[in-house]
Amino acid sequence: MRIVDVREETMPISSPIRNAFIDFSKMTLSVVAVVTDVVRDGRPVVGYGFNSNGRYAQGAIIRERIIPRVLEADPESLLDPERDNIDPGRVWDAMMTNEKPGGHGERSVAVGTVDMAVWDAVAKIEQKPLFRLLAERFGGGDAANPKVFVYAAGGYYHPGKGVQGLTDEMRSYFDRGYSVVKAKIGGVPLADDLHRIEAVLDMLEPHQRLAVDANGRFDQATALEYAHALSAYDLFWYEEPVDPLDFEAQAAVAAVYDKSIATGENLFSMQDARNLIRYGGLRRETDWLQFDCALSYGLVEYLRTLDMLEENGWSRSRCIPHGGHQMSLSIAAGLGLGGNESYPDLFQPFGGFPDGVEVRDGFITMPEYPGIGFEGKADLFAVMRAIGEPSLATCS
Repeated sequence: MRIVDVREETMPISSPIRNAFIDFSKMTLSVVAVVTDVVRDGRPVVGYGFNSNGRYAQGAIIRERIIPRVLEADPESLLDPERDNIDPGRVWDAMMTNEKPGGHGERSVAVGTVDMAVWDAVAKIEQKPLFRLLAERFGGGDAANPKVFVYAAGGYYHPGKGVQGLTDEMRSYFDRGYSVVKAKIGGVPLADDLHRIEAVLDMLEPHQRLAVDANGRFDQATALEYAHALSAYDLFWYEEPVDPLDFEAQAAVAAVYDKSIATGENLFSMQDARNLIRYGGLRRETDWLQFDCALSYGLVEYLRTLDMLEENGWSRSRCIPHGGHQMSLSIAAGLGLGGNESYPDLFQPFGGFPDGVEVRDGFITMPEYPGIGFEGKADLFAVMRAIGEPSLATCS
């Protein structure tokens, strides 16, 4: 058993939308295929992965550093000594060979993308859904819960889209079964943002909620100004008010905003996450953590982060990852997280769920595909198969 090839291709996910900091007109991502010599149903087992939106493709790092290390490693050194399978932890160690501690920047995205594909392959080799494999290995005796809370992320600033367009968008999410939606703030003056927020709040039914996301746009003074203004509303959370590494400013916001804060999507390691817990002023019972495995060295590192949270008295149920991808859905179902972000309409074909999966009362039920389940989303799997199994993709 061995990994015989790792392939990366850069794909566009461009869109005219913007948040408070960036526009997505030139956004890209990396799609990775990890090809093994294991055969199931007459086909080689191929694991797939991609990085989350908001970080560009990592092709150069993947091709120049990560792939050679994996392929040059002794194949036996990448195997799980207790199972007839590949060991994601050992592959992770190979990917990080000759990398210095710290510097948790773009390489964490590159490693996280390949790590996703490795876990997809591992679960397929065992012929199990990844979420069930994770519950067996790391669930602490708890069975996997295939029912996962999801919220609809949207509400971006879009050319020509006014308040009516925003409320129409949010209504479409509620009509599809979501109970929580999210809108961007910080891209227009405070008064205009409050007008947008109030328009959405005015349309909510009693069981529906709105979250807002500043994408780290504000300095401390502006974040506090928004915190005071937002305190008048019943929001699901106030997300990423300040630079993700400005823990002092984060703590200052938490000191005056007594409702839920969410942050963490732009922290790229267990050490970064630990510093947030130590110094960011967050509250275990109130606030939400959005660490995204695809941006932060993958599931191998995410498991370390969950251990760190437990050591610091945090429940993993306070984690609702960023990214809207099926990998985090599998982690949420298998490891008992609080839910997952979802992009019903954006960043296609990478956002969304497998075909036929519906949102009901804010939850989805995981399908039973082996691996992460990319094969269940036809438009996405067509893109992936063209990289991992090009001859079959051509035939189909």
